[in-house]
Amino acid sequence: MIIRFRSKDGVFRVSAEPSTKFGDLIQQVCPKLSSSVNLDTIKVSSDPRHTDEISASAYHDKTAADLGLENGAMLFLTYANTTAGSGHGVPSTPFSKVAGTGTSISGKSDNTSMKTVPINSTRTVSKQLEIDDELDKDKGLIKRKKTQLCRHNDRGMCEYCSPLPPWDKSYQQEHNIKHISFHAYVDEMNAQINKEESLSSYITPLHDSNFEIDRHCTNGHEPWPKGICSKCQPSAISLQIQKFRMVDHVEFQDSEIVNNFINAWRLSGMQRIGLMFGSYARYDKVPLGIKAKVQTIYELPQVDREDGVMLQKWDDEDKVLKLASELNLVPVGIIFTDLMDAGKGDGSVICKRHKSSFFLSSLELIFAVKWQLKFPNICHWSSSGKFSSKFVTCVISGNPSGEIDIEAYQASESAEGLVKADLISPSTHPSQVFVNEQNDKRYVPDIMYNMVNEYGLEVKKNGKPTFPVEYLLVSLTHGFPEKSSPFFKDTEKFPIENRNYIDEVPTMSDIKEHFNIPNDPAVFISRLSNFHLLNYILDNLQVLGAKDRELILKIVKELGDGESEKK
Repeated sequence: MIIRFRSKDGVFRVSAEPSTKFGDLIQQVCPKLSSSVNLDTIKVSSDPRHTDEISASAYHDKTAADLGLENGAMLFLTYANTTAGSGHGVPSTPFSKVAGTGTSISGKSDNTSMKTVPINSTRTVSKQLEIDDELDKDKGLIKRKKTQLCRHNDRGMCEYCSPLPPWDKSYQQEHNIKHISFHAYVDEMNAQINKEESLSSYITPLHDSNFEIDRHCTNGHEPWPKGICSKCQPSAISLQIQKFRMVDHVEFQDSEIVNNFINAWRLSGMQRIGLMFGSYARYDKVPLGIKAKVQTIYELPQVDREDGVMLQKWDDEDKVLKLASELNLVPVGIIFTDLMDAGKGDGSVICKRHKSSFFLSSLELIFAVKWQLKFPNICHWSSSGKFSSKFVTCVISGNPSGEIDIEAYQASESAEGLVKADLISPSTHPSQVFVNEQNDKRYVPDIMYNMVNEYGLEVKKNGKPTFPVEYLLVSLTHGFPEKSSPFFKDTEKFPIENRNYIDEVPTMSDIKEHFNIPNDPAVFISRLSNFHLLNYILDNLQVLGAKDRELILKIVKELGDGESEKK
């Protein structure tokens, strides 16, 4: 595998095996550094801002596997220069000695004790999703057929029929693609920044937006608010609609998944919110596209109202996430209703969200950002090992025809940066985001955005005190598969969790009734394949042992993956 080291002398790649010691990696890097480097001062960090910086000698005897280093990991080096004629040296102080006694590489006692901080590589110990690894290997070239302008035989190729890159703008316009896929964007950034023939000068194409002021500036002034300079203050922010999206499509594997969720509103008239579990797969309608496949909706503890919901403390969060993980499912998004009956008696609803009002309010946008930050996207193309999120937000509301419809969105990566820096808040106008006031703890840079004025001219406008939500919003498509193929095969209903307010509470009697079937193993297994049932039996009742739990989950997974049908 390849480990990358970034320093003031450049970016260097070194080859390594999982068993390679970190001290050996440093020995490979040393000859590539300038000759005046004082090797006693080499420090290493997994953060480009060096927040977790520590002496390289602290990891001398640790292997790459011990430190969680994987192929493509990026580490950051800092060091001081020696006096003339010192030359290179090789750090060789054992890890245990340095970490235990605070001794430097040279063997001299250090005035400050050295704390041992584990290195988290830029990919971190967590790995990318399999779909990301798959798309990383695919160039995503868009094939074109031979045209009338071609002057060659069938084996030839010219500018009129050669494959297009997945980010080609003409292809986007022709197929009405508003946002390119995330992996197409990564490939575009790599093509602009990195050259294939120059392997030693690799630059990470993605960086998290950071709009916070640096309170550890080394320019010799007091930290904000007593001092500020051009180095520590964030640059002015120019908002643009994000050109890519982390997920391109949301696919509900069965219409009953949504129908059962909406039934809570039909029975009570109160709004409802739930967490969607599923997986990610390729989406072929967009070059290098990704779709979120929704398999079930877990309804969170909440207090429902006619005009919204209020989430309560989720005590069973770890248990539910563990159960989903054991079934190879991950949280893919949040879904909530915003429905109001039209009063016509025909099932129609009022259309509240449209271009003249709003699509996603500023309050909902910040709510979506907080969920995205909770479930970040692991990405080895980013300098931090994480970049934005694949977590989506779906709204069930009325469309202009008065029908119940779904809309899917994501908050942009810039929105995540603005929320992390505490620069924005919800506004009383749902279509506008409010920019927070500057204070002693928060520095607010200039925020600008482009808009078309009443004369049809594009002008730059100040984002203070408010700016439109649409600059932080990315829209997705949604739908259902042509042939329903849900992971959970049970077609019978079982009481859904946290519906006490409509007297829908699972009990032992419900389990007895659910399995009151003829002696048919196939039907029994099918009835077992229900997420709400599994959550109640395995986590709420807690009457089954570990082996029983393992067997039940194995049966459900095999049925969901279609393996039991093949047998």
